[in-house]
Amino acid sequence: MSFDGIILGTGHNALVLQAYLSRCGLKVLAIDRAETPGGGLSTIENPNAPGFFHNPHSFFHRAVTAMPWYRDLELESQGARYTEPELNVAMILPDGRSLQWWTDLDRTRESFAQFSRRDADALVRWTEEFQPVVDQILIPEAQSPPLESDERRRILERSALGRRLLEVSAWSPLEFVTSEFENDAIRAGLLFFNGLREVDLRLPGFGHAIPSLLASRHKAQMCVGGSANLAKASIADIERHGGSIRCGIELKTIRANGTGVTGVELADGETIHASFVASGLNPQQTFLQFLPESAVASEIRESASQFEYNLLAPLFGLHLALNEAPEYRAARANPDLNEAFMVILGLERLGQFHEIVEAHENGSVPPTVAWGACPTRFDASQAPDGKHSTFLWEKLPYRLNGNPQDWLAYRDEHGKKLLDFWSEHAPNLDSANIIDQFCLSPLDTEQTLPNMRQGDLLVGSFANGQIGANRPFPGAGRYRAPIEGLYLCGGSTHPGGNITGLCGYNAASVIAADFKRQIWWDRPDLSEAYDRLQ
Repeated sequence: MSFDGIILGTGHNALVLQAYLSRCGLKVLAIDRAETPGGGLSTIENPNAPGFFHNPHSFFHRAVTAMPWYRDLELESQGARYTEPELNVAMILPDGRSLQWWTDLDRTRESFAQFSRRDADALVRWTEEFQPVVDQILIPEAQSPPLESDERRRILERSALGRRLLEVSAWSPLEFVTSEFENDAIRAGLLFFNGLREVDLRLPGFGHAIPSLLASRHKAQMCVGGSANLAKASIADIERHGGSIRCGIELKTIRANGTGVTGVELADGETIHASFVASGLNPQQTFLQFLPESAVASEIRESASQFEYNLLAPLFGLHLALNEAPEYRAARANPDLNEAFMVILGLERLGQFHEIVEAHENGSVPPTVAWGACPTRFDASQAPDGKHSTFLWEKLPYRLNGNPQDWLAYRDEHGKKLLDFWSEHAPNLDSANIIDQFCLSPLDTEQTLPNMRQGDLLVGSFANGQIGANRPFPGAGRYRAPIEGLYLCGGSTHPGGNITGLCGYNAASVIAADFKRQIWWDRPDLSEAYDRLQ
């Protein structure tokens, strides 16, 4: 059996890549060990409570409807649909006050002003200043193969807008919030909502992360019917254009000869030939586990072995099936809070960030800071009529007490503690309301999705120089691996993890060009974008 190409994994980046290449007329097969395609785009039915659906890995999707592939692949015609609730995020403080992010900037400013008028003005000022940075620089860069860092810097230094981006980027996110905002709760909220889930806030070079997210024209969104519906829509487009997907199979090796890759061999001995292989897996899987040692230069193996994962990315999740939605104590004074999309609990001061980092470094459980949602407030299809499904996430260390296996004995015990914490804020989360509950630990993430090593849902940190053209490592950072016919397309490539689909989108243009296929989609021209900068 032979194909033009084989894609390893069926996460969302791999699906985006396959959809584009299938539309190019290439015969492409995607394979996955999981029984169901989609990777982190997972929606599962509660086995103990039929009709209740839960999204264990990926739920909050930022600006998916603005992504070029969402438009190009016509995913809404395949059943994908998104909603972006107006009260997008509410950080409920222990004293009942709340810091609110709305899709409307004026309403967000009003909420900030209740804590600090100076900070409310800073919020608007940075949002307005960074909108052209986002629109004219950061979006075209994210939607294009990356330039080498020195070349990028030289280009950006030619324009005022580029120089401003470089100036702000030189800070760490922590330096940015402490310099530009004064209120402790606002500082904490900005760091958590706009950074902690994605980058190490101590890293210099990411000072732009918070203002660029503030300036984004979209906030958090959810896929109606569950996150898996985005995968299902992508698969429908792939199959419509001749692509194939095989799940529930084990990969043994990526086959290679002296000139490059030739296909794959499965664990049952089946060999599938292909002109190229595109890996959506992490670098250790791709270069150390599945490629023969003889096919990989020693320096490449060393670079892959040094790839680092996010210390703070692993999640602990508590999932509930309910008779009625959570009713927050603070909503008695402000009913809007029960309609908030994302709710953050336990956060009130900047110093908690340092406590969370220290706990992850020593493998202990920090004081609780958690966030979650009740999807069925916005999409009744994820539970039986009149019922609700909800979840609360917490950042907890992968190596609990230094050993990830400790989660096997401690997971459910911690789930009970997290529920006690949650019910302090939402008193109706009691035994009469809860139909069923289950927990998932960082170890569960890795066991379910081995690509997410150490429970890292973002598949690689931005430390260790793992950004831009050096992601995952120098020599493999523009989607072409240093082995003929081998490509990379997963979250370990530029621009990184999260549900953006841009790793697969960018890889598609590289592979299509290499195989002399017409690029039928309207890609951003990064050179033209840079030339237009003032």
